[in-house]
Amino acid sequence: MDAIILQVLNGLDKGSAYALIALGLTLIFGTLGVVNFAHGALFMIGAFVAVSLQKLLSLSTVTLDPTQKDFLGNPLKIETPYVESWFSHDIGQAIIDWSVPLSIILAVPIMVLVGFAMERGLIRHFYRRPHADQILVTFGLAIVIQEIVKYFFGANPIPTPAPPAFAGSLDFGRLIGFPPGSIIYPYWRLVYFLFALVIIGGVFSFLRFTTFGMVVRAGMADRETVGLLGININRRFTVMFGVAAAVAGVAGVMYTPINSPNYHMGMDFLVLSFVVVVVGGMGSLPGAVLAGFLLGILESFASMNEVKAVLPGIDQIVIYLVAIIILLTRPRGLMGKRGVMED
Repeated sequence: MDAIILQVLNGLDKGSAYALIALGLTLIFGTLGVVNFAHGALFMIGAFVAVSLQKLLSLSTVTLDPTQKDFLGNPLKIETPYVESWFSHDIGQAIIDWSVPLSIILAVPIMVLVGFAMERGLIRHFYRRPHADQILVTFGLAIVIQEIVKYFFGANPIPTPAPPAFAGSLDFGRLIGFPPGSIIYPYWRLVYFLFALVIIGGVFSFLRFTTFGMVVRAGMADRETVGLLGININRRFTVMFGVAAAVAGVAGVMYTPINSPNYHMGMDFLVLSFVVVVVGGMGSLPGAVLAGFLLGILESFASMNEVKAVLPGIDQIVIYLVAIIILLTRPRGLMGKRGVMED
């Protein structure tokens, strides 16, 4: 039982990332009708915003301390981060330690601007083009962004630690009544899962309980009728593209302590997340979230040694097998609308 609970936790952690990226993909497809293969690149950009802020906060000034000597008898060089010089040592160190959560403050406006630029500068020209054209141009854009990140940050993963307060692990087994030490799980993975729930709940609340969101949902159902009412629905859809970019960006920021950022992480998550969108149902926000968590848990169980001993390599293909079965039996996905992706 403890092994099953551990795999469920692993699946929820992985499924959180799938669900957040798939949520943004579905927002864009549901509002603009665009299949955005550059959405994984937005996830990656968010991750490298966290990397950039950490590097920026770690910039140091070098001073000589005559009270300390090196082995040659010269004054010892002391590196002091600028934030510690500007503030006290304790406050400056706390800011550096909490650079990942603080990156969200920087990532949200950056990702909104990137989303606006992407939609206004390129994607709006492909609204009425076939989905194949949209996939080709956005996939090409993703490759360009990937190579730019590789040029500036290099090809190697860049470790980005979680705040020290969440660097350890929780004795989850003891918390739920199992023997101590039976289920040990990292704090930050639990934080990421809770963070994903907050973001998902915020997006759904925004769409359901605000006037802006209700107009957007109406536009998703019938864009022409909403336009005839004198509402500039295209402008609102552009805002939703920015919101989707921000969701992907903050998801990437908070994922950096779990998976060290690298230039191809966007592609790694995009393919799987697009499968999640198709399984959940193109254009269905609840379907994207549900499929993200379900497939994350399924992939986690498929990665167990006991399962791989019986079915070698199943962990690499299980999501695609599920997608094939779903599309053969229910082409519109688990919660997709009739007619979408059934042509």
